[in-house]
Amino acid sequence: SPVGRLFLLFSGKNLAGVSFEKPDYRRGEAPESFKKELRNYFEGKSEDFKQGSVFLEGTDFEKKVWLALKEIPYGETRSYKWLSEKIGSPKASRGVGQALGRNPIPIVLPCHRIIESDGSIGGYSSGVDIKRRLLEMEYYNTLSNSRKEFGV
Repeated sequence: SPVGRLFLLFSGKNLAGVSFEKPDYRRGEAPESFKKELRNYFEGKSEDFKQGSVFLEGTDFEKKVWLALKEIPYGETRSYKWLSEKIGSPKASRGVGQALGRNPIPIVLPCHRIIESDGSIGGYSSGVDIKRRLLEMEYYNTLSNSRKEFGV
């Protein structure tokens, strides 16, 4: 990937994890449909992951946080405060941050799109450099796609 090597973890046919670090698990082949969606995401051709299902293991609160991430459009960001309000827990910004740090499927559940209220980048479980590169890539792809739509 443009941001480093990615390892996909599956539980049966369900995506269970995305990691930038090599897992201790047995190696297998990811479904071609998912690999294609991942390539399309990095090339800016697709903004969502529609193929396959995911397996989420976490608390009800964590799952609520992770699933709400799907509502943030490609190329855009939201704050921890926005996300805590979105899930109906307006005073839980810190808990939201902790849940994001445990997101088992980054990129697919785009926790990199959450930033601080003051516009600073905030943290990221895989490192701030990777978060910055993902945000820049999405912004560039969005800008590039907009220019193509208008014939620029």
